[in-house]
Amino acid sequence: MSSLPHRRHDISDSIWDRICDLLPGRSGHVGRPCVDNRLFIDAVFWILRTGAPWRDLPPDYGNWNSVYMRFKRWRDKGVWERLLNSVIDHPDYEWLMIDASCCKVHPHASGAKGGNQDMSRTKGGLIQKYR
Repeated sequence: MSSLPHRRHDISDSIWDRICDLLPGRSGHVGRPCVDNRLFIDAVFWILRTGAPWRDLPPDYGNWNSVYMRFKRWRDKGVWERLLNSVIDHPDYEWLMIDASCCKVHPHASGAKGGNQDMSRTKGGLIQKYR
Protein backbone atom coordinates (compact mmCIF):
# COMPACT_ATOMS: atom_id res chain seq x y z
CA MET A 1 0.00 0.00 0.00
CA SER A 2 1.04 3.57 -0.58
CA SER A 3 2.60 5.74 2.12
CA LEU A 4 0.08 8.48 1.36
CA PRO A 5 -2.29 9.53 4.11
CA HIS A 6 -5.80 8.12 3.97
CA ARG A 7 -8.06 10.46 2.02
CA ARG A 8 -11.64 11.04 3.04
CA HIS A 9 -13.22 9.24 0.07
CA ASP A 10 -10.71 6.43 -0.34
CA ILE A 11 -11.99 2.88 -0.21
CA SER A 12 -12.60 1.67 3.35
CA ASP A 13 -10.62 -1.16 4.94
CA SER A 14 -13.73 -3.35 5.26
CA ILE A 15 -14.56 -3.02 1.54
CA TRP A 16 -10.92 -3.54 0.61
CA ASP A 17 -10.79 -6.77 2.62
CA ARG A 18 -13.83 -8.03 0.73
CA ILE A 19 -12.54 -7.27 -2.77
CA CYS A 20 -8.74 -7.65 -2.58
CA ASP A 21 -8.90 -11.38 -3.35
CA LEU A 22 -10.91 -10.74 -6.54
CA LEU A 23 -8.38 -8.42 -8.16
CA PRO A 24 -5.86 -9.32 -10.86
CA GLY A 25 -2.24 -9.17 -9.76
CA ARG A 26 -2.78 -10.46 -6.24
CA SER A 27 -0.24 -12.83 -4.75
CA GLY A 28 -0.72 -16.38 -5.98
CA HIS A 29 -2.52 -15.14 -9.11
CA VAL A 30 -1.20 -15.93 -12.57
CA GLY A 31 0.22 -12.88 -14.29
CA ARG A 32 2.15 -9.80 -13.39
CA PRO A 33 2.02 -9.02 -9.65
CA CYS A 34 0.57 -5.67 -8.71
CA VAL A 35 1.23 -3.94 -5.40
CA ASP A 36 -0.83 -0.81 -5.99
CA ASN A 37 -4.33 -2.17 -6.62
CA ARG A 38 -5.79 -0.16 -3.75
CA LEU A 39 -4.23 3.09 -4.96
CA PHE A 40 -5.50 2.34 -8.46
CA ILE A 41 -9.06 1.78 -7.25
CA ASP A 42 -8.87 5.01 -5.23
CA ALA A 43 -7.74 6.81 -8.40
CA VAL A 44 -10.69 5.45 -10.39
CA PHE A 45 -13.08 6.44 -7.59
CA TRP A 46 -11.57 9.94 -7.62
CA ILE A 47 -12.34 10.23 -11.33
CA LEU A 48 -15.88 8.90 -10.87
CA ARG A 49 -16.57 11.13 -7.87
CA THR A 50 -15.27 14.36 -9.41
CA GLY A 51 -16.29 13.78 -13.01
CA ALA A 52 -12.94 15.22 -14.06
CA PRO A 53 -11.16 14.13 -17.25
CA TRP A 54 -8.48 11.49 -16.88
CA ARG A 55 -5.75 14.07 -17.56
CA ASP A 56 -6.73 15.92 -14.36
CA LEU A 57 -5.99 12.94 -12.11
CA PRO A 58 -3.70 14.15 -9.28
CA PRO A 59 -0.13 12.90 -9.80
CA ASP A 60 0.00 11.17 -6.40
CA TYR A 61 -2.45 8.59 -7.80
CA GLY A 62 -0.02 7.79 -10.61
CA ASN A 63 0.31 8.60 -14.29
CA TRP A 64 -3.17 9.37 -15.63
CA ASN A 65 -2.60 7.43 -18.85
CA SER A 66 -1.43 4.32 -17.03
CA VAL A 67 -4.45 4.47 -14.72
CA TYR A 68 -6.78 4.94 -17.70
CA MET A 69 -5.27 2.06 -19.69
CA ARG A 70 -5.50 -0.23 -16.67
CA PHE A 71 -9.11 0.85 -16.12
CA LYS A 72 -9.91 -0.14 -19.73
CA ARG A 73 -8.15 -3.52 -19.40
CA TRP A 74 -10.14 -4.30 -16.24
CA ARG A 75 -13.34 -3.23 -18.00
CA ASP A 76 -12.64 -5.54 -20.94
CA LYS A 77 -11.86 -8.49 -18.62
CA GLY A 78 -15.01 -7.97 -16.53
CA VAL A 79 -13.15 -7.17 -13.31
CA TRP A 80 -15.38 -4.19 -12.46
CA GLU A 81 -18.51 -6.30 -12.86
CA ARG A 82 -17.12 -8.98 -10.52
CA LEU A 83 -16.26 -6.32 -7.95
CA LEU A 84 -19.74 -4.81 -8.14
CA ASN A 85 -21.36 -8.22 -7.71
CA SER A 86 -19.20 -8.92 -4.65
CA VAL A 87 -20.22 -5.75 -2.79
CA ILE A 88 -23.80 -5.32 -3.99
CA ASP A 89 -25.22 -7.25 -1.03
CA HIS A 90 -23.55 -4.85 1.42
CA PRO A 91 -24.14 -1.29 0.15
CA ASP A 92 -22.17 1.61 1.59
CA TYR A 93 -24.82 4.22 2.40
CA GLU A 94 -22.19 6.86 3.15
CA TRP A 95 -22.12 7.77 -0.54
CA LEU A 96 -25.90 7.66 -1.06
CA MET A 97 -27.24 10.84 -2.62
CA ILE A 98 -30.81 11.77 -3.42
CA ASP A 99 -31.44 14.58 -5.84
CA ALA A 100 -34.58 16.49 -4.90
CA SER A 101 -34.02 19.44 -7.20
CA CYS A 102 -36.86 20.83 -9.25
CA CYS A 103 -36.54 22.29 -12.74
CA LYS A 104 -39.12 24.72 -14.11
CA VAL A 105 -39.70 24.71 -17.83
CA HIS A 106 -41.70 26.94 -20.09
CA PRO A 107 -45.34 25.77 -20.38
CA HIS A 108 -44.91 25.08 -24.11
CA ALA A 109 -42.10 22.66 -23.35
CA SER A 110 -44.41 20.60 -21.17
CA GLY A 111 -47.17 20.24 -23.77
CA ALA A 112 -49.48 23.05 -22.66
CA LYS A 113 -52.29 23.99 -25.02
CA GLY A 114 -52.13 27.27 -26.87
CA GLY A 115 -50.71 28.79 -30.00
CA ASN A 116 -51.05 27.13 -33.39
CA GLN A 117 -51.58 23.48 -32.45
CA ASP A 118 -52.98 22.37 -35.79
CA MET A 119 -49.96 22.35 -38.08
CA SER A 120 -52.00 21.68 -41.25
CA ARG A 121 -53.84 25.01 -41.07
CA THR A 122 -52.53 28.51 -40.88
CA LYS A 123 -53.84 31.00 -38.35
CA GLY A 124 -55.43 32.98 -41.19
CA GLY A 125 -57.70 30.27 -42.53
CA LEU A 126 -57.84 26.99 -44.41
CA ILE A 127 -55.46 27.85 -47.25
CA GLN A 128 -51.84 26.77 -47.20
CA LYS A 129 -49.24 29.52 -47.39
CA TYR A 130 -46.42 27.50 -48.98
CA ARG A 131 -47.09 27.30 -52.69
